[in-house]
Amino acid sequence: MNIKSLLLGSAAALIAVSGARAADAVVVAEPEPAEYVKICDVYGAGYFYIPGTETCLRIGGYLRYDMGVGDSGTLDGVNNVPDRQDGESNDTRYKNTRFTLRTYTGQETELGTLKTFTETRFQFGNKSGDYTNQNAGSANDWQAVNKGTTLNFAWIQLGGLRVGKDETAYDQFIGYAGNVIQDTIIPYGVKDTNVLQYYFDAGNGFTGVVSLEEGANATGIDDTIDSYVPHVVGGVKYKGDWGAITGVVAYDSNYEEVAGKARLDVNVSKEFSLFIMGGYGTTDNSDVFAKNGRTQYKPWGGNWAVWGGGTYKFNDKTLFNLQASADDDKNIALAANVAYTIVPGFTITTEVDWDHYGNHGNQSIYGNWSKADKKDGIGGIVRFQRSF
Repeated sequence: MNIKSLLLGSAAALIAVSGARAADAVVVAEPEPAEYVKICDVYGAGYFYIPGTETCLRIGGYLRYDMGVGDSGTLDGVNNVPDRQDGESNDTRYKNTRFTLRTYTGQETELGTLKTFTETRFQFGNKSGDYTNQNAGSANDWQAVNKGTTLNFAWIQLGGLRVGKDETAYDQFIGYAGNVIQDTIIPYGVKDTNVLQYYFDAGNGFTGVVSLEEGANATGIDDTIDSYVPHVVGGVKYKGDWGAITGVVAYDSNYEEVAGKARLDVNVSKEFSLFIMGGYGTTDNSDVFAKNGRTQYKPWGGNWAVWGGGTYKFNDKTLFNLQASADDDKNIALAANVAYTIVPGFTITTEVDWDHYGNHGNQSIYGNWSKADKKDGIGGIVRFQRSF
């Protein structure tokens, strides 16, 4: 056998082996078709279908940074803190950063729309207040720290029935006291509670709500129910193109007191809107057993309180907001701000606040200290907020 024959035989053998291996090659399966996220426009912008379900989901929230100075309101400066070197009293700004995460879901069922909503807040900052005259706590409470994570909303709603953690219908149904940052210098309600609610829409602009509520432990008020009897809130509203009329009434089962609020909103023009809201509450038992007669549904001083103000839209980017408030204890407050939207989703708000405390000083459930009788305070706050 010559060399040429040997090479040809070797080549033929290699080709045969290669062919055998090729016959045994692994066949790769075709990829499954991808299921892309689909937009859901049934419940508004930002919703999408959760893949493989008929549930629509939206994720949103905001990032906020506040800076407060002075001695007015509940987001004011930090007053009379010790200097690091000589121990003398200093004043400094209040500061707080908050990240808020919100989730929304919606799905159509044979019993109506099934919805959920959650809101969780994460915060870092300090506490405002006058640290030479505190009701409680230590002189180091003003130090900036990571604050506790809070669950502010977590409810399920099917049709008109809502259950879970929410703000009381006593505040949410009638609306907040204007578009100022510090709208609770004279407070109008304690928001947090577990609820069992039913909302109904009668048509022609009429809506209503009935809410069974547990209450909450707010600053200075222990108002969670202490028996099987819940707090009860009811409200009715008529809304038209011109504005709205709303009324709410609440029964506090702990103190067996009744409180109510009525509100008028008027759309003067596309740029200008006004509101006025008044509240009245009984104090037969709460004057004896509660802190200065203040309860979950009547946190203001005395029997009555009033809030009023409005919003003027200068242009698409600039709003002016004003609120004035007063109560039966001769407490008075003013708040005004300008909110400027630099780009969509990013707003800077600059606010000035003034308060005058009458018969009992600042014993608001939202305050961190008690001011001397008939003391005037002035302060301000700047807020940077990115909403998404």
